[in-house]
Amino acid sequence: MPRFLSIIRVDESNSPAEPSAELMERMGVLMEEMTKAGVMLDTGGLGPVDTGRRVRWTGGQATVLDGPFTEAKEVVGGYAMLQTKDIDEAVEWTKRFAQVHEPEWDLTLEVRQVFGPGDE
Repeated sequence: MPRFLSIIRVDESNSPAEPSAELMERMGVLMEEMTKAGVMLDTGGLGPVDTGRRVRWTGGQATVLDGPFTEAKEVVGGYAMLQTKDIDEAVEWTKRFAQVHEPEWDLTLEVRQVFGPGDE
């Protein structure tokens, strides 16, 4: 079965600084359901953008930039690695993840197929 990466982008300027306890509880229920369904392979949140670093390769040179990245309005806040029959199913699970959030969250979730050894 194909694997899909659901990339969670957060508009930090237009979203709460921290998830509420209620959100974390709803998220936990959904993650448990996804794990039991055999869909969830891995998931995680990412640390604050101001503690990150970017490596840029351009012109044959690698440069490292320390966060925060002032040009970034949206940042990758987390990910989920899903295994589903097709991208439509991965999108449905991703929509359910978005829907556990309160209305004040400003999220963009991108779903992309992952290719590796043995994948078609």
